[in-house]
Amino acid sequence: MDEWLPVKEWSTAAVKERHLTAPVPYCWTHDSALGAGDWAGTSRCSCSLCVYASRRDTLLSSGRRPRLADLYCEVEQVRGDSFRADWRLTDLIRHAKICGAPDPGIVCPDDGPEFAELQAQVRAALKLEARKLTDLARDGRRALCSGCAAQH
Repeated sequence: MDEWLPVKEWSTAAVKERHLTAPVPYCWTHDSALGAGDWAGTSRCSCSLCVYASRRDTLLSSGRRPRLADLYCEVEQVRGDSFRADWRLTDLIRHAKICGAPDPGIVCPDDGPEFAELQAQVRAALKLEARKLTDLARDGRRALCSGCAAQH
């Protein structure tokens, strides 16, 4: 309780080994598909679409929750803002269609009343005046993919 990030100094192998004997299962998002046990999914657990996630994890998450990713992109387009300072989610998804993205393994339909309510709240908020200037934190100098020569 008084130790911050106790596993921060652990190796990935040590964390995986600890999960083998842990009294609770690790989060399914770490696997390529529900119950796969292959650790081929996201490298970390956080929000579905997290600004701290790597590009790979963000692509994987946007493939797993495409409706949520589309809602984030809608916010970017309406507000002229970006998901992160160094790249827009809209651009990352467009880039993935050209250069490839990880197989999501599982797709959450987001077709329940909770998502419908979230979508309604976001769209209502987008009709209001923005509370901050857009593009304040944008840094358009970074490329989406260092291994891709395509300009998109």
